[in-house]
Amino acid sequence: MALPNNDNIEDKSREVLAAQAHIWNHTFNFISSMSLKCAIELGIPDIIHSHGRPMTLSDLVNALPINVKSNGEDCIYRLMRMLIHAGFFIQTKINEEEEGYLLTPSSRLLLKDEPDSSMIPFIQVVLDPIMMDPWHYLSQWIQNGGPSPFATAHGKHIYEYAEKAPKFNRIFNEAMASDARLVASMLIKNVKGIFEGLKSLVDVGGGTGSVAKAIAEAFPQINCTVLDLPHVIEGLEGSKNLSFVGGDMFKSVPSADAILLKWILDDWGNEDCIKLLNKCKEAIPSKENGGKVIIIDIVILDSQKGDDKSYETQLYMDMLTMAVVSGKQKTEQEWAKLFYDAGFSDYKIHPILGLTSVIEVYP
Repeated sequence: MALPNNDNIEDKSREVLAAQAHIWNHTFNFISSMSLKCAIELGIPDIIHSHGRPMTLSDLVNALPINVKSNGEDCIYRLMRMLIHAGFFIQTKINEEEEGYLLTPSSRLLLKDEPDSSMIPFIQVVLDPIMMDPWHYLSQWIQNGGPSPFATAHGKHIYEYAEKAPKFNRIFNEAMASDARLVASMLIKNVKGIFEGLKSLVDVGGGTGSVAKAIAEAFPQINCTVLDLPHVIEGLEGSKNLSFVGGDMFKSVPSADAILLKWILDDWGNEDCIKLLNKCKEAIPSKENGGKVIIIDIVILDSQKGDDKSYETQLYMDMLTMAVVSGKQKTEQEWAKLFYDAGFSDYKIHPILGLTSVIEVYP
């Protein structure tokens, strides 16, 4: 954070004040996240979208579920000022006296009536108190060890916790499904070739089946199976070329031409990753017969390449996996070592999903 230049301040003092501002900025980072959560809970993106044109502050306040309008106008002005600075809304001139709020591409991903692209469930689960608590135990976990900071905070692994907490299980599954729908749409539009020639596919840890459903609909010749824990798929129904199987992926993976692993291997340590990859290798035919594992996950960028914001987001995701499941996001070198240690012969990375890549791994 740069400070205004003042010739009356000596260089050392300017350095100290800049350092203070830098610390403040990172200490207060949570305010941006919580302001975004507040806007979602108030329904601000949907209200502005439904208005159909730039929306004035007074119109927005009148449309919001606020009991005390006089106090609300100042609060909403300050909240929107914060979110405009963060890039979630813009202001534009309506006339010489008034300005109105409009959505940005980011806030369009926060619309409730756009379920195929809405990121609301993901934000809700990441900022839920249950997911925030582990961060208060991160240093304790680093000092003393244990399964994960989440387990230190809540006494059990996140998947065990979710099994016994229906409300959290629901919002967690909704979050995974919302991301899966967005990824699936991008996947089918941009990398159709990875599904060519396949007659069967198993989505391991596929949750409520958002990705598998999209693949099954786009490629009716592929029989898709979703494998996940029994409490995750409970009550879910398949279709002509989509089925659900309850089970433990570390014990058995159904046979298929291809195995899909979306955001799975980042949850586990290398030993468990190799164990799961071995189960996947046993379930597919040889490379010559079209067998492969399709991984959708982060490949951490070289810090000297790409843009700083993308690299920063990947580092955030790495810290998140450490805090919640003691997992790890991997560089290409770390992915390659994992594949070869699990006995695979080759791999191909397609960096076409923004911060996430598609990796084809061959036996």
